[in-house]
Amino acid sequence: MSASTASILVEHHHVDVKGLSMFYRAAGHPASPVIVLLHGFPSSSHMFRDLIPLLADRFRVVAPDYVGFGHSAAPTVDEFTYSFDALAMQVGALLDRIGVTDAIYYMHDYGGPIGLRLATAHPERVRGLVVQNANAYMEGLTPAVAGVFMPLWEKGDETGARQMLLAETTRMQYVAGARQPTLLNPDAWVMDQALLDRAGSAERQMALFRDYRHNVPLFDVWQAYFRRHQPKTLVAWGRGDPFFGVPGAEAFRRDLQDVRVELLDSGHFALEEDAPRVAELIRQTF
Repeated sequence: MSASTASILVEHHHVDVKGLSMFYRAAGHPASPVIVLLHGFPSSSHMFRDLIPLLADRFRVVAPDYVGFGHSAAPTVDEFTYSFDALAMQVGALLDRIGVTDAIYYMHDYGGPIGLRLATAHPERVRGLVVQNANAYMEGLTPAVAGVFMPLWEKGDETGARQMLLAETTRMQYVAGARQPTLLNPDAWVMDQALLDRAGSAERQMALFRDYRHNVPLFDVWQAYFRRHQPKTLVAWGRGDPFFGVPGAEAFRRDLQDVRVELLDSGHFALEEDAPRVAELIRQTF
């Protein structure tokens, strides 16, 4: 970390949003262009801990935790509807609350269906997109994804989906496809697992696993948004991801004219190895 990066101060906020406490990290001058960092499963804004200081001299960086994730409120499934529609509505309400009127959306994994809901609802607020291992095309869904979730969606069989909640699976999501797994900081997956092991977490995550099937029919809607609005887009994709394949990254070229696709020699959580490279690509693109 450089001296200038080390001097970046990262803020930590809790804000009441529709009666629920939502947590977000922020850094950078409030007048700078905003980049919103949208995390994936099973992580939180913690996954952006290395990226935030690398962007904050140029952008106002905002990284929320979704309801049920990280440091945000985690109501039970009886108290909150765990769906991607609901998570997107909460994030949108948070951004409105803190005065984010337009932004670049950085989308990882679950951040894809959340960010693209926000983008299609308000295209005028989108300054650009960064897509990091987040699907908007069928080509990106590997047989591993189908093997886990199709039995759940078609037969109600939870066996494979519940494997996604185990400690060995959480670690695998970090190390699979990484070029130097021994250099990865295990604190990342240990923290994720500690949050997954909280009371009620399994029910919350299973509700989202079941709801994910509603994202697939929206691929056509999101692709139509790309074609019509042509947001400037950077696709920075860990090529070793066992769940979201490289064809899902290349597919963005079909519908976007101003798109840059960069394949990283890393896995699903590419920022664990390539935060400096991704920050450089963002700065070059935007």
